[in-house]
Amino acid sequence: MALADSYEEGGGGEGEGEDSADKETVSRPCGKRPCKMQAFRIWDINQKTFYLRNNQLVAGYLQGPNVYLEEKIDVVPIEPHALFLGIHGGKMCLSCVKTGDETRLQLEAVDITDLSKNKKQDERFTFIRSDSGPTTSFESAACRGWFLCTAMDADQPVSLTNTPDKGIMVTKFYFQEDE
Repeated sequence: MALADSYEEGGGGEGEGEDSADKETVSRPCGKRPCKMQAFRIWDINQKTFYLRNNQLVAGYLQGPNVYLEEKIDVVPIEPHALFLGIHGGKMCLSCVKTGDETRLQLEAVDITDLSKNKKQDERFTFIRSDSGPTTSFESAACRGWFLCTAMDADQPVSLTNTPDKGIMVTKFYFQEDE
């Protein structure tokens, strides 16, 4: 609402300008954005793209007739740097699951638009995006210190690592909105 509109709605009487300005501030959205899903292309710094093989997300070099296998990543931002990640139109979501001493990435058949940042059970689907120059890394919100990664070798499962600086796994990705 523009300040001029609030004068008209408030009747524009004497001394109402300050009250109208206060009303305008109160009526603004509280920083919540609509949960709009966007599709992104993702590939690691070694140019491996994501694709699905036997219901498992893997990273490899897709060429020729196989380029159509590339999976776009569906994203729903929930906070400035936190987001939900999915594939297949947001019908399969990436999650971080910890069982005993094992922490792993898995795909779950959950609609990305049904997830909520306010539900504790949905925290496993939340990833924190960190941009560094042209690359992006994704840390699990549920399992802090665990990052989305690819293996150095092609056609290996996309997974999680808690040693991102050791150079064993690739944790830096190019992440570009799909056009």
